[in-house]
Amino acid sequence: MQIKLTLSAVALGASLLLAACNSKPETVVAGDIPDPDAAKLNAAAPVELPPSIVSSHAYRCKDNSLVDVSFFNNNTATLKTAKEGPTTTLTAPADGQPYVAEGGYAIKGNGSTIELTAPGKGTLSCKA
Repeated sequence: MQIKLTLSAVALGASLLLAACNSKPETVVAGDIPDPDAAKLNAAAPVELPPSIVSSHAYRCKDNSLVDVSFFNNNTATLKTAKEGPTTTLTAPADGQPYVAEGGYAIKGNGSTIELTAPGKGTLSCKA
């Protein structure tokens, strides 16, 4: 009985303390302080965002190898033929044309199946 009375008194005290707090919202006003960098920001050249990924797939090719290909919205694709290997960037001259890179790399398609041409491997059909 003593414990219930003590807990009730503590709860009542805490409620009274919280009720006594100021519950009005605060408004912060910044005033008319000019931004010292405003002129530089207005004169700066527009920022170009990096290309966004349209799709990215891991493909299994006819020779049982795996490749990772990411297609971007600026007619480029990145190709990884090994997990820790280098990334090759391929570019398509126009929409619908194959992605190509120096060294003999080429990718036809950008969906669930592609045709990959790689040095030393020839042309392989690959599925996502």
